Amino acid sequence: MAGIRKRRDRSEAIKPADLEQMEEFDVVIVGAGAAGLMCAMTAGRRGRRVLLLEHGDQVGAKILISGGGRCNFTNLHASPDQFFSGNPHFSRSALSRYTQHDFIALVERHAIAYHEKTLGQLFCDGSARAVVAMLLAECEAAGVVVRLQHRVTDVAKSARFRIVTDHGEVSAESFVLATGGLSIPKMGATGFAYDVARRFGLAVTVTRPALVPLAFGSPELEHMTALSGVSLPVAMRCERTEFRESMLFTHRGLSGPAILQISSCWREGRSIVIDMLPDLDAAIYLRGRKLARPNAEFKTILAEALPQRLALSLLPGALATQRAGEIRDRELDALAAQLSRWEITPTGTEGYAKAEVTLGGVDTRGLSSKTMQANAVPGLYVIGEAVDVTGWLGGYNFQWAWSSGWCAGEAA
Repeated sequence: MAGIRKRRDRSEAIKPADLEQMEEFDVVIVGAGAAGLMCAMTAGRRGRRVLLLEHGDQVGAKILISGGGRCNFTNLHASPDQFFSGNPHFSRSALSRYTQHDFIALVERHAIAYHEKTLGQLFCDGSARAVVAMLLAECEAAGVVVRLQHRVTDVAKSARFRIVTDHGEVSAESFVLATGGLSIPKMGATGFAYDVARRFGLAVTVTRPALVPLAFGSPELEHMTALSGVSLPVAMRCERTEFRESMLFTHRGLSGPAILQISSCWREGRSIVIDMLPDLDAAIYLRGRKLARPNAEFKTILAEALPQRLALSLLPGALATQRAGEIRDRELDALAAQLSRWEITPTGTEGYAKAEVTLGGVDTRGLSSKTMQANAVPGLYVIGEAVDVTGWLGGYNFQWAWSSGWCAGEAA
């Protein structure tokens, strides 16, 4: 969305003559992503006249690219514990009122085949397009008016909201911000929701890229670049938060599910600690293999537990070619400590261009946790990624979109 025009006085009256020339709706929603579509169909089912505006040329753009094109549409284990927010309890109401099981039931009513991939993550068997088609069908059945390539340039409120677009003006009793955050700007992401929220007196917390690869400087980067493409399961910790998933070495640093997860709680200057043998006591394992196979080259033994390229990179040349029985226990213990507690400090992230979501957003202190309505501005709602609620990787952010969108749709 383009930035709105220079702030006008929100107390400025909308003249009756102006209203006569404008289309009137009960609800206008800006942003036809997951949250906006859910909100629109829910409000439409209540008999509300709903207009859904999208500045791009298609709806559900993020849905279509998610999960490698198969859409990880929710998670069986979704609960408030898997979300970051300045108020960790804020998401509880919405997630309990519209649950993952409610969305799964909707998917099943539309006969969309799906499967659990891992850790409760649910994906379409086929294309993510099936989810977008389902949401559009629900909107059509509810009488929602959808308009693409409509850019909002101004918003004001008196008795009603007045929404100015590059195709004309409309008015509404309720106005819903569903334009997301700053992640993936090439898909049109902007700070539109934050700008409008601030205009109406809502606070916006500090935002940062989340679910994003981490970057490193020398000498770690040279090591990572040489291992580009190597992946392995790890346990990763940043202060008190830990995730156990896979990690991927890249030519820019580290990525993979474990890194994306930990990026949401990492901050500049903090280190992360990686256990590359999360299911083993490294010291006991290495000593045991030494006793069991004393004549084997140690690089062969280590490659049984780690990807071969990684195993070789961790061993000094002399140690790599030694037989296991020749290696002293203190050398094994030093290597075990390196394997189970590799501590490194990222220099940053790969930014919003590679971030799946935005951490932070419209401050939840200004919103109703039940309806997503602004406490001080009746009729103004903020939903989805624009709110300071950010889920783990694995379908949690889509569930927040469905839940927050449904709550606003029931109230707007």
